[in-house]
Amino acid sequence: MSKRIVFSVVLTLVANAVVSAEPIKAHPANPHYFLYQGRPTLLITSAEHYGAVLNKDFDYVAYFDALQAHQLNYTRIYPGAMFEPVGKFMPGNTLGPKPESLIVPWARSDTPGYRLGGNRFDLDRWDPAYFTRLKDFVAQAAQRGIMVEVCFFNSQYEDTWPLSPHYWENNVQGVGKCDWRDAQTLRHPDLVRRQDDYVRKLTQEVNAFDNVILEICDEPGHIGTGFDPAGPWVSHLADVVRDTERNLPRKHLLGQEVDGPLGGPIDFAADPRFSVVVGQYIWGEDQGEMGGMKGLDYKYKDNKPIELNETAYYPLWYKGDKVADSRVEAWEFIVGGGAGFNQLNGLFTAQDPTGKSPDNDQMLRALTSLKQFVCRFDFIKMAPDKGFLVSGVSSPQYHRAISEPGKQYALYIHHSSEKIGAAYTVVPGEYREDLVVTLPAGHYRADWVDPATSLILATVDIIHEGGQRTLTTPTYKVDIALRVKSL
Repeated sequence: MSKRIVFSVVLTLVANAVVSAEPIKAHPANPHYFLYQGRPTLLITSAEHYGAVLNKDFDYVAYFDALQAHQLNYTRIYPGAMFEPVGKFMPGNTLGPKPESLIVPWARSDTPGYRLGGNRFDLDRWDPAYFTRLKDFVAQAAQRGIMVEVCFFNSQYEDTWPLSPHYWENNVQGVGKCDWRDAQTLRHPDLVRRQDDYVRKLTQEVNAFDNVILEICDEPGHIGTGFDPAGPWVSHLADVVRDTERNLPRKHLLGQEVDGPLGGPIDFAADPRFSVVVGQYIWGEDQGEMGGMKGLDYKYKDNKPIELNETAYYPLWYKGDKVADSRVEAWEFIVGGGAGFNQLNGLFTAQDPTGKSPDNDQMLRALTSLKQFVCRFDFIKMAPDKGFLVSGVSSPQYHRAISEPGKQYALYIHHSSEKIGAAYTVVPGEYREDLVVTLPAGHYRADWVDPATSLILATVDIIHEGGQRTLTTPTYKVDIALRVKSL
């Protein structure tokens, strides 16, 4: 471990010394996508449950190598204000570290009494070892072309708030004497001041890196806090981030999940302080999180990258063919115009940070296929196209398309039943369909692609006089993709 610490310091110094172009940002030619190191960029990944930094047992270098091997380029972290009890949701949950493996931004005091063992935290002092680990994490990600989304907070729960360093019994300042439902509101100025310090410090510490996106809070309102008190708190912290970066060299993208009703207190999609629109799960509910597909339908007009940055927790919250259930949500979202997709994957654990298993290999391969499929287009010139597919798909089905009319078209179809708010359950069959599409006059090549493997199933040469055209799919079991390009 000592060698890694030395290496981490070297990597951090290198990262701070290298002046690269600028942080990842919205693409100026099409702000629904990202630009990184001069290249149009999609963020696609399957990621651990956000505890990679605060859980000292997690070997994030091995984890990053596994992502890089599949051309995946995105991960998320919770930096320490919220984490979970050991084993919550499923064994190996990285966000539930063993007490002796927990590391957070604050230093320990000389006063015993932390709920999980050891001394309480001193909110006036930072832990240098934590920030060495954080910077090495971001630097190691940068070396592999992986973006890091730093999500400062998640909604507290009844079982997480008593573990937080911000809870009054866990710090020597006695800050945080409130119920978990009040912990992330503006009702307690002493606590808000400490939350400001935490957000400001993290923003400063990662400012040197270009592979960073900042995010305020997951699920800030619907868990228990309520939308009305949580909204102003999120807004306040957005000001803290922007005020902090005002005098720093780099300005990073800032995201926030749309939580609750569209247009409500936690819908910042049109707010100029926020540069990324965040959805979670596939559709969501009116009084809960906005799903990624709903974001595509209702928030594309805001001209910002849209992320689906958390799915159902694999494999616990899926049923049937779990690999296919996960594949179809990724493909539909990205082929529908999404900019970033993060599958929440419980197979990445401290015991196996590479998540090595036959199922995971299939799932990661499907994400690689997705990235390759879209990147073979000039996707910066494409936008959602609801008129390309006219008819011909049998039920139950979902489909989305993006296009540059007359030049390039991407279509994705899957057969699934919807589990409201969380995940699809695929409906396998023997599907062979006569699809009616609309194309301008021209000469085209059409490739039918297997989303699971990226293999081309069939190719059709099309000379078309314009208007509707019938294209017959190969036989497929769950899902199929179509790539059409003019010649």
